Amino acid sequence: MPGANSLARIEINAWALASFALYYALILAIGVYATRFSSTGVNEFFLGGRKMKRFVVALSAVVSGRSAWLILGVSGMAYTRGTSAIWAVVGYILVELFLFLFVAKPLRCYTETMDNITIPNFFESRFRDSSGMLRIVSAIIILVFMIAYVAAQFNAGGKAFHGSFGMDENWGILITVAIVFFYTVLGGFKAVSIIDMIQAICMILALMILPIIVIIKTGGMFTMLDTLALLNPQALDPFALSVGALIGFLGIGLGSPGNPHILARYMSIDDPRQLRVSAIIGTVWNVAMAWGAIYIGLVGRTIFQQKTLLPGADTEQLYPYLAQQFVHPIIFGLILASIFAAIMSTADSQLLVAASAIARDIYQKIIRRGREIPQVQLVRLSRLVIFVLVCVALVLAIMAKQLIFWLVLFAWGGLGASIGPVVILALFWKKTTKWGALAGLITGTVVIIVWNQTAILKSAMYELVPAFLLSLLMVICVSLVTQPKNARS
Repeated sequence: MPGANSLARIEINAWALASFALYYALILAIGVYATRFSSTGVNEFFLGGRKMKRFVVALSAVVSGRSAWLILGVSGMAYTRGTSAIWAVVGYILVELFLFLFVAKPLRCYTETMDNITIPNFFESRFRDSSGMLRIVSAIIILVFMIAYVAAQFNAGGKAFHGSFGMDENWGILITVAIVFFYTVLGGFKAVSIIDMIQAICMILALMILPIIVIIKTGGMFTMLDTLALLNPQALDPFALSVGALIGFLGIGLGSPGNPHILARYMSIDDPRQLRVSAIIGTVWNVAMAWGAIYIGLVGRTIFQQKTLLPGADTEQLYPYLAQQFVHPIIFGLILASIFAAIMSTADSQLLVAASAIARDIYQKIIRRGREIPQVQLVRLSRLVIFVLVCVALVLAIMAKQLIFWLVLFAWGGLGASIGPVVILALFWKKTTKWGALAGLITGTVVIIVWNQTAILKSAMYELVPAFLLSLLMVICVSLVTQPKNARS
């Protein structure tokens, strides 16, 4: 049996390293290619000029929301919990299908009509908030959560380089930062979206091919299921979890409506009528990637029957270690690339959103309100902001690892609970007021933090679920109370 207790480790040969290097040479070349287009204005730099095609939008939307959590986290969860881990992916698949079908088109059409480039920009236009209050509050929420999120992705990159190449984690973080910064600052949204599409293809091929190869080489599907049943009969029971855990898993999907890097994809499509096609493509991609991650965890459990057989006894090392044992080194190099693709496809999108919160929402629309600023100058400022944000995230990733991983646990939920209810009600409920929107933004943020830090509450349910529902309720209640007099009569 492959592996040998805690001495197990991942080994790289020249072929694997060469395929990995070629993959990233392609990524960097795309960043250079998109530079001229992204330099013409902030619409092009942050939203691709709303000229993105349906296939690019579909793949970049789903992959930018997954990060290494899917490839490493869900596969590790399936290794530990068995088939009940499937509920961790069902929630976001269903919610993102809903977003594609019902939210994406009205959001795309409204933001084009009002020339909105960012979500804070959308809030200000929708609620006619001339004070800039909604723009500032939502931009700050986005900025705080996104910096933590980006730093966590950099940290995950360092961990992946350490686990895959035996490299010092800090050097791995620096390499991850350098690659993401280079193509993001040069190519902007267009480069990020095209690269995310390529990374989505890489991820799905790796996630689909690996479990199929391993299952075939180890005796087939029935052999795998029989082995799992002998090891732990509950591993084959998808309902072997508490009601609170089930609700929490399904509730993961509530983060999608509030994550601006996902919403920006819908806003960027060239023809909003094509969003239904994007919905089909994106959902198929989501299901296929989730299927692969779950099966990697299940088949991995039958081969490495104890965690001590994995490198560092870490279930998140299952995916690359399993690949090393069963596939050709060239394919193994591409599988390693898929891990970094998951990390970078999230980090690059989050950097753009965080940068837009400063350059567009705070500097251009608040500090320099009413003054004409050349588009080329705004793009240069945006690139400078990305550099500063990268530096801040880099420091956090290296110096405050425990803090970052604490923050990332609720960063997805914080954005989902604060921004998600406001976006949905702003589009579908005409009675929503700016005071209701403000109440929802603040409520979602506060409840996420309080719930996460209260042990008895946190153990009962994932904080995103109650935070999202309370934020939604607060938007409705405050909006009803603050209706204009002519609207009440």
